[in-house]
Amino acid sequence: MQRGILLVNLGTPESPTPTAVKSYLAEFLSDRRVITWPRIIWLPILHGIVLNVRPKKSAKLYSKIWQTDGSPLWIYTQKQAELLQEKIPDALVRFAMTYGKQKIDETILEMKAAGMTELFVLPLYPQYSETTVAPICDQIAQLYKHAADIPHLKISRSFYERDEYITLLSSYIKKQMMQQKYDMLLFSYHGVPVSTIERGDPYEEQCQATTKKVMAKVGTFPYAHTYQSKFGPSQWLTPMTCETLKAFPSQNVKSVLVITPGFVADCLETIEEIDEENRNYFIENGGERFDYIRPFNEDKSFTDVLYSIVNANE
Repeated sequence: MQRGILLVNLGTPESPTPTAVKSYLAEFLSDRRVITWPRIIWLPILHGIVLNVRPKKSAKLYSKIWQTDGSPLWIYTQKQAELLQEKIPDALVRFAMTYGKQKIDETILEMKAAGMTELFVLPLYPQYSETTVAPICDQIAQLYKHAADIPHLKISRSFYERDEYITLLSSYIKKQMMQQKYDMLLFSYHGVPVSTIERGDPYEEQCQATTKKVMAKVGTFPYAHTYQSKFGPSQWLTPMTCETLKAFPSQNVKSVLVITPGFVADCLETIEEIDEENRNYFIENGGERFDYIRPFNEDKSFTDVLYSIVNANE
């Protein structure tokens, strides 16, 4: 059997232009897993308002973080696949995106053409959510819905409980704390609508478990657990990262260390939203020191984490 390993992340526009961003957002925000509103209500809003306003604003933000070879998320996801390929030379290791370029179905078909008969899909989300992991499952199910030949298939659901992942996160924190003193450690996770949790999504529970497991290794220290990236008017998980950081200085928290455990690679939400926008909120309201622990990106220690997940699913 020829083993295939597919790493999957969310996706990114092909360029930091309003046209490319509009195409990406149209695909992303049309997914019923992401926006669950009735289509008769949501689609007119999406095509009449959102896609006429948001692309230009988002394109400006993407242009600030764009690198020569593309978006950071694309670059680091590709690098993570390359590093894992080096560690498992007898497997076909590839990467794909749920939305935008490097589509899941096309990548899997290319892997099949290269001889793949056994497929392990590893979503690069430590915590499971209907809004992230489920769309990957949907696309794979659609690909094989009428297929005559389906490979031996496994899909990783989450890896927030794996000790290798928790240990790596805590090592990042402890290393930074040895270099600088802080008043507070802030865990910021991507938010989801409360309605998503009410439908049975375990995301909030898994995020809370991640924070507790990391703190068990870090030790006794003041910390806060928050959610970022709210979109739309509906109620999302709280407390919000931005509001928490704005309030910290008035609570005598003048030095903060921030980590985003749900992101394994830098993207718009980490570089622009956390390290610029939220940094400014904190400083403008009286904060004095804001340090951000970047995601794993191309750290080979994270490759070891991925390797352990793959081995556990053989």
